[in-house]
Amino acid sequence: MSSWNVNDQRVPQGRLTLFSYLSVAFVILLLVGFWKLQVVQSGHYSDLAEKNGIRSIPIIAPRGAMLDREGRVLVDSYPSFSILLLRDNRKLVQKYLPEIESGLGISAEDLNSQLEAAKTEPRFMPVIIKPEASEADLAFVESHRSDIPVLDLMMVQRRHYPYGEMLASAIGYVGEVSAQELEQSDGRYAPGDIVGKAGLEKEYNGQLEGTDGMRRVVVNSVGKVMRTLDNVQPIPGKPIQLTIDYDLQKVAEQDMEGKEGAVVAMDAHTGAILAMVSRPTFNPNDFAVRIPPREWKQLNTDPETPLLNRAIQAQLAPGSVFKIVMATAMLESKAIPPTYTVYCPGQATFYGRVFHCDHAHGEVDLHKAIVASCDVYFYHVGQMLGIDRISYFANALGLGHLTGIDLPGEEPGLIPSEQWVERVYHHKWYPGSTISVSIGQGSVMVTPIQLARMITAVASGGNLVQPHLLKDDTDVKITRFPISQNTVDQVTQGMWGVVNEPDGTTSELVKLKDIDFCGKTGTAQTMSYDLEHRLGKHIKENGWFVGYEPRENPDIVVAALVQGAGWGSFVAPIVRDVVKAYYDKKNGVISPPATSTAENSAPSGVSHSLVAAAGAPGASASAALRSTGGRAGVVNAEAAGAQRP
Repeated sequence: MSSWNVNDQRVPQGRLTLFSYLSVAFVILLLVGFWKLQVVQSGHYSDLAEKNGIRSIPIIAPRGAMLDREGRVLVDSYPSFSILLLRDNRKLVQKYLPEIESGLGISAEDLNSQLEAAKTEPRFMPVIIKPEASEADLAFVESHRSDIPVLDLMMVQRRHYPYGEMLASAIGYVGEVSAQELEQSDGRYAPGDIVGKAGLEKEYNGQLEGTDGMRRVVVNSVGKVMRTLDNVQPIPGKPIQLTIDYDLQKVAEQDMEGKEGAVVAMDAHTGAILAMVSRPTFNPNDFAVRIPPREWKQLNTDPETPLLNRAIQAQLAPGSVFKIVMATAMLESKAIPPTYTVYCPGQATFYGRVFHCDHAHGEVDLHKAIVASCDVYFYHVGQMLGIDRISYFANALGLGHLTGIDLPGEEPGLIPSEQWVERVYHHKWYPGSTISVSIGQGSVMVTPIQLARMITAVASGGNLVQPHLLKDDTDVKITRFPISQNTVDQVTQGMWGVVNEPDGTTSELVKLKDIDFCGKTGTAQTMSYDLEHRLGKHIKENGWFVGYEPRENPDIVVAALVQGAGWGSFVAPIVRDVVKAYYDKKNGVISPPATSTAENSAPSGVSHSLVAAAGAPGASASAALRSTGGRAGVVNAEAAGAQRP
């Protein structure tokens, strides 16, 4: 019985051999098929797969608005459309480049350079080839969606500066991220991203920029969106509130129209900047969309340097405003009696050289020397103090140092000393140079904001406040350099006399009724008397005036510079107007801002209907184009809680 069972279960040898051959053949066929798919026909199937794929479209986050101290909009963003080039399929991109160039008016050179800049980015990331699409551009993209599937539209938030050049040097501008910034960003930025490039836009870029969102969609072979996979909404940037007072800014801007120079108005107690003007300047709206290389070169080579913020970067001789430092050094050092007098015949000789005064003042004491700005008096004071003592007090009062204002690119100025001249010029200090320094000439260089801070320190008994533009800045420092009350009284009484006494250098022309307005004029030569005499021509001096109110412990200080203005007395009315506006507003003469919320305006000449019809950020423009009869444009970006002046 057992023998039968064994024989019954045995498989014939022939069948086993056949099964083995069939198995081997089947495996070989599978391997051949895999090889054909993966190697021979890989390109064909790759192309088929790419025709139906997932597309990632970034949704750009709007930058935060900038508001003045009362919540009025100074800078905002408005929605617009950019044109994207989809690089998923390299062959298709190359195929349609000529049509894209002609249809959108983009040069082949520009288009290729943008593709070259993005070559290190993943291919699924599109390239922005036209940041600001016109109505014609939008119509071209929409009407050629099936013909040119490598183009798409992206809603973006474009920066808008409603007041153009107003406050431009302080606000700064935005632009596309540079290659260096890309390298240093650790993948945070991609080519075409917009970042702050200058001014407050750069200083507070981290707060102002938001977090971009992303829309992932499935598209077919002609680029038509089949369905949306997910939609991550962007996080808008945070708005910042500035210390700027729009009303004072407007007054200062109007007074500086057509002039070359700067104005800085500062709260003397806190260092808050109430107004900042630099002229000539630029329009930051020119940078909101990619600025043409020709315009950029023009701005950088312009001899009037419109990109220079003169309020913090113009390093110039202060002229007679420096006499306030000299008077403070004279009284605080006690090296010279406070009753010291000099006879001024209109000139004086030191070390074999004649130094001039604007006219003969006769017998002069310290008060008259400040009021009438007598050079001869301060020549003698400078000779007796010596350069190192002058340098010590000038540095202690903040000159020759950065003020610490929250703006990039501030310059420190220069206060010369024996050590400085030995380090830089490798020779000893010439005593004759001290005479020029004592009236704010020679190697002395300051900025307008430094002079505002210095005058504040003297009038307040030694408080050096840190200027700032961010209203809620909690990291503001106040440095103390104690000045005796006797010095404060004598020096501030002299500055009161400059404005209010008949012999003052402003000739009482800027007196303000019921306002304790004080100040100091400065007239700084840009060429020496001797050189002017040899050349036979006169170059107009730079005019300075620094004014404040009240006489001691001031509330507001304003420094103004007008290059080529001549006498400092010609600059004084600018400061007077700003101080008057400050008190007019305080007393209710200037109406307070409206309490209603206002919309921020988009650039003029554009339609407001497209974006409203397009809906949420990242939506297609096709529905909007249909609803507007093919016309495209942008809509106002509403600034919640913000007011318009």
